[in-house]
Amino acid sequence: MKRRIVLTGAFIGMIAIILGAFGAHLLKKYLSVEELNTFEVGVRYQMYHAMFLLFLSTRKEIAEKTLKTIYSLVVAGVLLFSGSIYLLATKSLTVFDFKIIVFATPLGGFLLIFAWALLFLTILRRKS
Repeated sequence: MKRRIVLTGAFIGMIAIILGAFGAHLLKKYLSVEELNTFEVGVRYQMYHAMFLLFLSTRKEIAEKTLKTIYSLVVAGVLLFSGSIYLLATKSLTVFDFKIIVFATPLGGFLLIFAWALLFLTILRRKS
């Protein structure tokens, strides 16, 4: 499980860097400052959670089942939160109305918050 967490964290981090460069260099020509700032929020939160996964992989005191749950919450949260932000920020470049996926952003955010809360409660309940 820890190998999967490290690999996923590294992959999510790599994609965040690629998307950040894509936004800074290529999308700059096509998006407004506000849209670029929105896109950057998705990149930033994706990178935060890549680092979170890498940190999570180092924790020895967390049960395997809890690790899997936190991992699943983070992966789903990043896909929904950052993914929907990328789509919403670039909606002016397509004909598809991405407003129908606007629910994905808060749902993804909730999953990310829940992952952090689960880590917090797991460590809090653990006896020193």
